[in-house]
Amino acid sequence: MPRPILATIHPAALRHNLERVRRVTPDARAWAVVKANAYGHGIERVFDGLRGADGFALLDLAEAQRVRDLGWRGPILLLEGVFEQRDLELCSRLDLWHAVHCDEQIDMLAAHKTNVPQRVFLKMNVGMNRLGFTPERYRSAWARLNALPQVDEISLMCHFSDADGPRGVADQMATFARVTQDLPGERSLSNSAATLRHTVTAAQAAQDPLRRVVSDWVRPGIVLYGSAPDYPEHSAADWALQPSMTLASEIIATQSLDTGASVGYGSNFVAEQPMRIGVVACGYADGYPRICPTGTPVLVDGVRTRTVGRVSMDMITVDLTPVPQAGLGSTVTLWGRAANGVVLPIDEVAACAQTVGYELMCALAQRVPVEVAA
Repeated sequence: MPRPILATIHPAALRHNLERVRRVTPDARAWAVVKANAYGHGIERVFDGLRGADGFALLDLAEAQRVRDLGWRGPILLLEGVFEQRDLELCSRLDLWHAVHCDEQIDMLAAHKTNVPQRVFLKMNVGMNRLGFTPERYRSAWARLNALPQVDEISLMCHFSDADGPRGVADQMATFARVTQDLPGERSLSNSAATLRHTVTAAQAAQDPLRRVVSDWVRPGIVLYGSAPDYPEHSAADWALQPSMTLASEIIATQSLDTGASVGYGSNFVAEQPMRIGVVACGYADGYPRICPTGTPVLVDGVRTRTVGRVSMDMITVDLTPVPQAGLGSTVTLWGRAANGVVLPIDEVAACAQTVGYELMCALAQRVPVEVAA
């Protein structure tokens, strides 16, 4: 039999999480962000669960081609725009919308020979300081684009740097609103954190316009995959999100430890009393973080327990004290939903690894088999 580790993708959870976004933003259309191969899930595996979105947002042309090959005829947005002149030819052929964040991309458009004008999203740098025109240069960039016959509609776009924390979006929203107040075009402002924490209806925003965000298009990413964008302030359960990926394996051996016996490389876990441990077919070569310390939560047969000792390349060891009936073949849920319905949020595991759920999803190793739940 194959090695007993498996990642399961849950389309029903993806649909649920997308609907959760819809309930929060009833006035907006939603991009389903599927960059990084749908956050490690696989674009083809998530497509059915997310096809209820109004469009798909991603980074590169190969991913855009994959979405078109799945039969999608709606909008596709390149979040970083094009990288070289010839990319615009494929944008025309695949009917892609794309971000414009620098003068060089405007130059490429000006030199592009096409009979079909393109839809672009002009990005403002409101404080993230990654991509986008500064507020002082934004209107001149808009004027350049607006003068090009190669450009059809210009939408307006920004990205908040602190939507998930106490600084919030007020200052950056005020900058965006001031610069764009009389410019035409749809707005796309809200990532996952801004969507859940700061987006409201137009009527509500009229009472508090600078602290709340109204988007024509929202850009949910991590929330679609069941991870809280502002963990640990809020958990996925607080936001009523469901895990879209379960990583599970099995116990392949057990050991009984005497008091003072150690476990694993470096002997950095020492039993304080007699105990029984299980050896699990999962390690850092599968994408489970090596940095996870003793105490990282796992589920054994749906019962919450902990890892002990260092994570190895192919194995971890877990404390079987809370689940004495467990043995060879018992199911171990590394994150996601166990068969009995108990959920181990990926955010909890990520926090133990001093990172975020995004990284764990994206780091799932190629050797791990993946199936899509019915």
